[in-house]
Amino acid sequence: MSVKSIFRFSITLLIFLAAIFLGWTLWKHYMVSPWTRDGRIRADVINIAPDVSGQIVDLPVRDNQLVHKGDLLMQIDPAHYQLALQQAEAAVQEKKAELDMRRAQARRRADMDNLVVSRETREDSDVQASAAQAQYQIALVQRDTAKLNLERTKVIAPVDGYVTNLNVRRGDYASVGAAKFAIIDSHSFWVYGYFEETKLPYLSVGDKAKIQLISGAVLQGHVDSIARGIYDRDNPQSRELLADVNPTFNWVRLAQRVPVRIHIDEVPQGVLLAAGLTCTVVLEPSNKDDKK
Repeated sequence: MSVKSIFRFSITLLIFLAAIFLGWTLWKHYMVSPWTRDGRIRADVINIAPDVSGQIVDLPVRDNQLVHKGDLLMQIDPAHYQLALQQAEAAVQEKKAELDMRRAQARRRADMDNLVVSRETREDSDVQASAAQAQYQIALVQRDTAKLNLERTKVIAPVDGYVTNLNVRRGDYASVGAAKFAIIDSHSFWVYGYFEETKLPYLSVGDKAKIQLISGAVLQGHVDSIARGIYDRDNPQSRELLADVNPTFNWVRLAQRVPVRIHIDEVPQGVLLAAGLTCTVVLEPSNKDDKK
């Protein structure tokens, strides 16, 4: 065999071995390494709903504005609630005067001789004083309720975050419990990576994670927790609460994806996070040798 033939054979063999090595590396990366392109940036979303009803007379925020905990978000017309508080305070004074009168009557009759006031009359006076005490307590509660309702006309930001989906305007009517807009908690961002079930043996809580956004920005984090259940679409319950078993079976079975919660440890300066962004999550198992 000539030197030229040996050289060609060697080149062909090297290319063949390089192709095998490259194929093995790619297969190991895609099939074994714990990573996924199916990642989502998530955050806590707080629905802002008033605790009292009324017309909105002040709205000092705008859409996508950063607000801090305790900032005023909107003001419900307080006129009706101020009047209700005044009425409740007047009722407290009335019940207090009645209570004082009933107690004085009970004391006077308790000091009288049995020939002047009967035992039944004394007992009736004590019962009336107790009833007046109960009515006075009810009036105090109603006053405190009126005061609380007046305070709740001011809707305050419960967390630091960003106002979103602001579709309310001054003059709109706000109803109790009806959300008017939402706030995204600026301190609550995390990542949900949906990993195939075949990759779960290669990851564990505490593993370091590299989170790459589509924009190219890279965030650092770690595995916070792993979901313990997902919905089984192939086995829902029937109306009789029995298992509704699908009579057909697909020969090609796709691996289920299990949500893995990633805590964000570091965000580069200038990177804007928004709930719903997609990302790629690559994990670095802490004990690679034990998980092979």
